[in-house]
Amino acid sequence: MRYRGKNRESFQRSNENVRESTQPVKPLSENVMVNIEYIQTVFGHTSDLHISDLVLKERDSRLVYLNGMVDHSIIENFELALVDLHLERDISSSSLPGDIEEIDCFDQLIQSILSGETAILIEGVMKGFILKTSSQKVRDVSESTSEQVVRGPKEAFTETLQTNTALIRRKIKDANLWSITRQVGQSTQTDVSVLYINGVADEKIVKEVLQRIDRIDIDGILEGNYIEELIEDPTYSPFPTVYNTERPDGIAAGLLEGRIAILVDGTPFALLVPALFVQFFQSAEDYYQRWDIASLIRILRVFSLFMSLLGPSLYIALSTFHQEMMPTNLLISLAAQRQGVPFPALFEAVLMEITLEILREAGIRLPKTIGQTVSIVGALVIGQAAVEAGFVSPAMVIVVSFTAISNFVLPSYNIAISIRILRFLFMILAATLGLYGMALGLFALSIHLCGLRSFGVPYMSPIAPYVKQDQKDTLLRLPRKHLVTRPRLISQKNIVRQGNKSE
Repeated sequence: MRYRGKNRESFQRSNENVRESTQPVKPLSENVMVNIEYIQTVFGHTSDLHISDLVLKERDSRLVYLNGMVDHSIIENFELALVDLHLERDISSSSLPGDIEEIDCFDQLIQSILSGETAILIEGVMKGFILKTSSQKVRDVSESTSEQVVRGPKEAFTETLQTNTALIRRKIKDANLWSITRQVGQSTQTDVSVLYINGVADEKIVKEVLQRIDRIDIDGILEGNYIEELIEDPTYSPFPTVYNTERPDGIAAGLLEGRIAILVDGTPFALLVPALFVQFFQSAEDYYQRWDIASLIRILRVFSLFMSLLGPSLYIALSTFHQEMMPTNLLISLAAQRQGVPFPALFEAVLMEITLEILREAGIRLPKTIGQTVSIVGALVIGQAAVEAGFVSPAMVIVVSFTAISNFVLPSYNIAISIRILRFLFMILAATLGLYGMALGLFALSIHLCGLRSFGVPYMSPIAPYVKQDQKDTLLRLPRKHLVTRPRLISQKNIVRQGNKSE
């Protein structure tokens, strides 16, 4: 459950007070068996909790760890090294072999065991020792599957936080790249890292990001979307105000502009804030191609945006209310096609759009070997059968198909889904008020977008408010020698990013 404002903060403080009062810090005992009994009680005598004797001269000692989460070779090497040592009373982390850390309470002990470490309990010692034995099965760095490029780096994030952080540091070798880690989730204790470049990022935004993360009170974080929904600006909007990507070069570019990255352990997608509307129509490949090619591709994306949003609604409005705007030959052809169709244009469009959405989702869920085949064959067979049966006209099939293809041109999956949702609203407006309804919808949509903010930054900047200096990398991308400054509304200091050339 999510709480906002003062009510949520008071709820968070009350929860912290309850946890502090009901779960006081319990120190370790000198008696090993007392410690073992408490650990077994906490874990509910779970079958994967392994407790074994430790060879230590004149000491009753135990090793405690969870099977499947430790590297057994490290434990074996530790036990072999311990045989050659003659420890009496002066046992400390420095006297034991291996990477050892001392702890003095059960909270730290339990958390370490849950993290894959091995606890060492020794009779007569009112401390515990943690041997670093965590063994995680990690996926190798592979090629991005959701943001493929023709030219540029192919590597993508993995599910391991340390690996993802290293991928970013390989690209930004700067000591000012700072990382702050929080543990979020009462049960999962998921590591969430906030990365930013000190001296470039706005300190107010960094502070706001950390405050929003600290206010999260939830039982578990399993994916980055948990964090995204809990920290985004309060708004009822289909448009995303937090950018996500699985490309390290995209995160590195955002950090160099003054943005803040959020990495969540266990997910191959990183978050980037503040997020702007124009950012969702820009691809990493724009900066690996010539500036003129990149600019033309961006213009193509803008055209695809309007076609994806307004394609079916424009056809509905023209064929229903504004026939005089179409050439005579085209009007006669469309009228002949619709002669045997018993349904209005709106029903045709909705039927085809819903069918297309079903095929799209089916293609995603099916195995890769047959998913694309089923989608293509299904679309061809269903479309042809619908035309022959007289449910839809051939022109409507062409319009809906072109609209779907235009939607795939958008580089961000999040913004593409938002456009697909709004497409149905514009079809209803076109079927009721024609072009006037579409104009009204565009006007309301513009007002809505201009009212959105992402961590205090206007969502439509640098278009609204208009920032002249930032237009060189918005709808068009000018040559790199002109990209001298960082975005003005994102980075308030250290604006100049290269040379002393004039803008």
